[in-house]
Amino acid sequence: MEFRDTAELLAGRTALVTGAGAGIGRAIARAMARCGAFVWIADLDADRAATVVAEIGADGGRGGVATCDVADLASVRAMREHTGPVDILVNNAGTGVRAFRDGVATMEDFVGSDPAGWGPVIRINFEGVLNVSHTYLPGMLEAGWGRILTIVSDAGRRGERHQAVYGAAKAAAMGFSRGLAVEVGRAGVTVNCIALGTIRHGGASGGLADPERERAMLRPYPIKRLGRVDDPAPLAVLLCSDAGEWITGQVYPVDGGYTSGL
Repeated sequence: MEFRDTAELLAGRTALVTGAGAGIGRAIARAMARCGAFVWIADLDADRAATVVAEIGADGGRGGVATCDVADLASVRAMREHTGPVDILVNNAGTGVRAFRDGVATMEDFVGSDPAGWGPVIRINFEGVLNVSHTYLPGMLEAGWGRILTIVSDAGRRGERHQAVYGAAKAAAMGFSRGLAVEVGRAGVTVNCIALGTIRHGGASGGLADPERERAMLRPYPIKRLGRVDDPAPLAVLLCSDAGEWITGQVYPVDGGYTSGL
């Protein structure tokens, strides 16, 4: 196929990006809008989503606010009533924390973890993907075209200390995506994942005030910097465009070479 100008790569498409009020989701949403898509900014915080919609408008793009808790199926279905069907779904909403204890995010060995804290990690990072995909997939099947992209983590591709439950939830999202890709490929719907290394955002930024700690974190990375929130956006656009029609059931690392696939 011929590539269109990137400003028109997603022209005529409607996208929904969950957790798009900040960070990686915001960067992906803005990139998709710059490529011509109308983008629903789905977030728990309506004001934060509205800020991103305003940024998209300032860039010359189009978007709308959609509030939702992806871990609550009823909330997701209500969002679908508001947005209508979409062509592109980016399951970005999740938590980078590894466990909860008494409602507070923690990082701890599995043996010392509180079983009550496992549920929130699994619900946000895995059940949320199921809820949103199940709600929006029928419209894609009816249209005969669709893209589902889920943002996961290298913690689900290899073992990581303090991340057993979190890694398991992300690995489950990858397994679900592979299975779904086989089911829906003949209907014109592709399903892929982007797996991230450490991104300089949110909780990861808090521990980087210490230069020595940052140097230690960088040792496994052939590209000697941590990720930026906009690093996954170009690949996300490609996979969700017509140019990605023969790519499905894959997990692509965007991680500075942290986990080599060669």
